[in-house]
Amino acid sequence: MAQNRFHRHYETEGCPLYWLLFIYIVLGWCWPVTGWALLLYIIGTVLTAFWRGRWWCGHVCPRGDLYLRLLSRYSPHRQIPPFVRTFTFRMFVVCLVFTSFGIGIYNSWGDWSAMGRVFWQLIVTTTIIGIVLSFIYAPMTWCSFCPMGTLAAWAAPKKTPLPAAFTSIHVDKGCEAKCKMCARVCPMQLSPYDARGQQTGYLHPDCFKCGKCVRACPTKMMGIGKAGNKNQSS
Repeated sequence: MAQNRFHRHYETEGCPLYWLLFIYIVLGWCWPVTGWALLLYIIGTVLTAFWRGRWWCGHVCPRGDLYLRLLSRYSPHRQIPPFVRTFTFRMFVVCLVFTSFGIGIYNSWGDWSAMGRVFWQLIVTTTIIGIVLSFIYAPMTWCSFCPMGTLAAWAAPKKTPLPAAFTSIHVDKGCEAKCKMCARVCPMQLSPYDARGQQTGYLHPDCFKCGKCVRACPTKMMGIGKAGNKNQSS
């Protein structure tokens, strides 16, 4: 049997946000018009991506927080299937979800409550899918091809000049990447050590900048900061 390259769980710092997801689901069930609140989340995810990448996914998204804090404790942490990260599959999911959403809005057009329920149903359905995948593969499997996360990844800065507010994971050039601890604790199963010695830092568009790799590094050769600065920041 192949050795599992990933830890079963690594604690997430900061204030828990997953309770916002539970509140949204309850309110949407009772008062469907509150489903419109999802629109603020959609706008926030995409807009912040242009100068911070997928930072929103790892710091603001209540559903991502649910996976990181709770489901990570019980997931088998198997390898996320590589095909779900491909452009073709992610484009298919984006088109499928937005087409379904568009049809729902069209059919309920003019009824604010009914349209709000379309937003609500989208979150409930995709959350259930994400939970199921968490127990089959890894906690962040859904996040690897989430439509909003995909749009954020496409909008994320990938080359210089980087936005002033953009931060990334920096790895000292002295790192020999023998322990690969940063990859073992990465919830997205990425390899930050690939960026060792690079001034721009780790620019993988799916990096949440959650800081788990920085805290887990036994040699303290990693940090979060702007290009050319590996000092840890928020």
